Amino acid sequence: MKAITYSEYGSADVVRLVEIDRPVPKDDEVLIRVCAASVNAMDRHFMRGEPLAMRLMAGLRKPKDTRLGVDVAGRVEAIGKSVIEFKPGDEVFGVCRGAFAEYACAPASRIALKPAGISFEQAAATPIAGSTALQGLRDKGKVTPGQKVLINGAGGGVGTFAVQFAKMFGAEVTAVTSTMNLDMLRSVGADTVIDYTREDFTKSGKRYDVIFDVGGTHPWSAIRRGLTKNGQWLFAGAATSGGWIRPVSSVLTAMVTSPFVSQKLKVVSGRVTQNDLVVIGEYLETGRLKPVIEKTFSLSDSAHALRQIDEGRARGKLVIVMP
Repeated sequence: MKAITYSEYGSADVVRLVEIDRPVPKDDEVLIRVCAASVNAMDRHFMRGEPLAMRLMAGLRKPKDTRLGVDVAGRVEAIGKSVIEFKPGDEVFGVCRGAFAEYACAPASRIALKPAGISFEQAAATPIAGSTALQGLRDKGKVTPGQKVLINGAGGGVGTFAVQFAKMFGAEVTAVTSTMNLDMLRSVGADTVIDYTREDFTKSGKRYDVIFDVGGTHPWSAIRRGLTKNGQWLFAGAATSGGWIRPVSSVLTAMVTSPFVSQKLKVVSGRVTQNDLVVIGEYLETGRLKPVIEKTFSLSDSAHALRQIDEGRARGKLVIVMP
């Protein structure tokens, strides 16, 4: 089968389209014939091996697992002997390793049935970004109607979902993004949009009950200026990379100081679960949640999609579509 792999860390130039053996599902896995896969910042971090601390898990000098791609949607081709909830032919979506390929194996516990009313592209765009936004605002932030929520880095995959979930939960939503994304974020529900090239939200004098941060562009001291007395900083990822801990240095500072102040830091990991995939699928099918897909790519053009993510130029989600 055809698959995207990489054997060294670096830019999108290190990825290759190669022929490899079709994977065989373990007892608790399903083999998926991939119809679509989406590109995440996670894929960029694995490709780059950054921040460097992650190489303790992924491989110090070169990647241990040469496959790329996590978000997946497709049809079940075969099942492991312990799998009872899926059967060949089922249309599913979720996460796996090696989604940028014609076939991939996924744990049965990390996938769900794809709603019939949505496309494979829409389904593939949602698992990691949608789960991160949902769990951050629902479980960590416990957002309630009437609260003021600011989404920093709102133009990307997680951010566009976060704007929509915050509105669903009844919040007054402010979205911070670049100039080109302002109209798009209004269209998905943002009440107020801030162009970060013209205004620093931490210096505006306005305060928010929740700051959902997928930009990681401000230190804890600045974030505190934008929070109410008992406000929460939900940290869902940093835009910067490099170094061993530099991308999360402000988070480490907040962890040390937040026990002594009323404002709190909560780190959002966004672990994909079957239960949340079902919830997200229902939102998608009813039209309450709409993935923002900027562009689709063929498998052979995966390097271009990864390069766009690497350069921070993605609006919403980028999706790889199989023939």
